[in-house]
Amino acid sequence: MKMGRTMLLAIAIFPVFPVLAKAQALVDPGDSAATVAGATPVRPDLMYMRPTEKTKIENYLFDGFGPYPAVGAAFTAGINQANNTPPEWKQGAAGYGRRFGSNFGIAAVSTTTRYALAEAFREDTLYYRCECKGLFPRLRHAVTSTLSARRGESGRRVFSFPALVAPYAGSMTAVYAWYPDRYNGKDAFRMGNYTLLGYVGGNIALEFLYSGPHSLLSRMHLNNGHGAPSSGSNP
Repeated sequence: MKMGRTMLLAIAIFPVFPVLAKAQALVDPGDSAATVAGATPVRPDLMYMRPTEKTKIENYLFDGFGPYPAVGAAFTAGINQANNTPPEWKQGAAGYGRRFGSNFGIAAVSTTTRYALAEAFREDTLYYRCECKGLFPRLRHAVTSTLSARRGESGRRVFSFPALVAPYAGSMTAVYAWYPDRYNGKDAFRMGNYTLLGYVGGNIALEFLYSGPHSLLSRMHLNNGHGAPSSGSNP
């Protein structure tokens, strides 16, 4: 139980670091729509702009190998070190280094899997903040976005197989590649569940704590806007 709580805290909190930097706002329809008398209001999905290949590559590098994964790996490694998890890696600088490398590797594999499968399925798995208002509608949007993506030029919402598989790909790789031999598929599945819960928490944080283009993070060049134009509501 102690180990389960430790893994839940350590792994679940990790995705919050990179996801706090993730935001792609929908495009402002601009003055052209407002100048057409009696025009039908533009639906949010018609304002969707599919990211370019360059944007997706830049986002992949930032999400998988940027400053947030490094900070997250260092933070969770500290928790693992304090709780001596796994105990086979012992203490000291060597033990901390292995824990840091493990956490960073899990995140890198998960991110690579998500982007690679999304490319194969022609999906856009980036997070889009809700155009709705109210606590519960926005909360529901953040939670459901964890396992959904946009597809096609219209950006319609679909269930995302890459988003489902990615958290487990990282933990499975860790268990069978570098974790002690006593760990097995059940442990990998449990760790993947924690990672998935972490993505839910990350989306909630992004939905309600979005820092904006003029925030301190942006000025420090740590706020990744996914290369998309900002909405007029976020000047």
